Amino acid sequence: MSNEQIQKTNRRKFLLLLALMCAPVVVSYTLYFTDYRPESTHYGDLIPIVKVLGSGINQSDNTILRMKDLHGKWVLVTVDSGQCDEACKEKLYFMRQVRLTQGKEKHRIERLWLINDNVGPDNELIKQYEDTYFVSAKDSEILRYIETQETQTKHIYLIDPIGNLMMRFPEDVDGTKMGHDLKRLLHVSQIEH
Repeated sequence: MSNEQIQKTNRRKFLLLLALMCAPVVVSYTLYFTDYRPESTHYGDLIPIVKVLGSGINQSDNTILRMKDLHGKWVLVTVDSGQCDEACKEKLYFMRQVRLTQGKEKHRIERLWLINDNVGPDNELIKQYEDTYFVSAKDSEILRYIETQETQTKHIYLIDPIGNLMMRFPEDVDGTKMGHDLKRLLHVSQIEH
C-alpha cells in the first residue's frame, strides 16, 4: 500500500469514528426538538409522590392503624363512604382480585379502605372482603394526602413500600391491566420489610 492509500484509509476510519461518536448526540437532540415521547407501558397514572402519614381507627377490631404500620408492603387504597355504593364495591372487588392474581407475591400487597364518613361498613361486606383494612379516616390527616375530596373517591391508589402515594388507576379500572402494573412493580421492587 502506498502512503496515499494509507492516509485515505486512516481518514475514512477517523470520519467513521467521529460519526459514530456524534450519532447519539445528534439523535438525542433530534428526538428532543421533535418532541418525541415514547409510548408508556404502565396503565396507572404516576402522580406526584407524597409521603402518606397519619392514623385511623381499624373498624374490624377498634385498634389504631398508623400508616407506618403498613411500611414494607405495597398498599392498594380506596376512599369511600361506609355505605359503599356499586362503584365502591367494584373497587373493593378489583383490589381483592388483583392481589389474588399475584400468586406467591400476594403477601407483599395490602388493601386499605379509608372510610371518609361516620357510617360503618356492612358486616356482610366486611366478611366478603376480609383481610382488607377498613379504617375510619373521616377526621384523619391521611385523607389530606390523597388528592382532593372530589377525586379521591373515583380512583384506586397505590402506596409504595416506603409509604409514598405514587400511582392512581383510572376511574373505570381494568383489573387485568392494573394487575400487570402491580406484577411489574413487584418484579422490579427490591424493597422488603
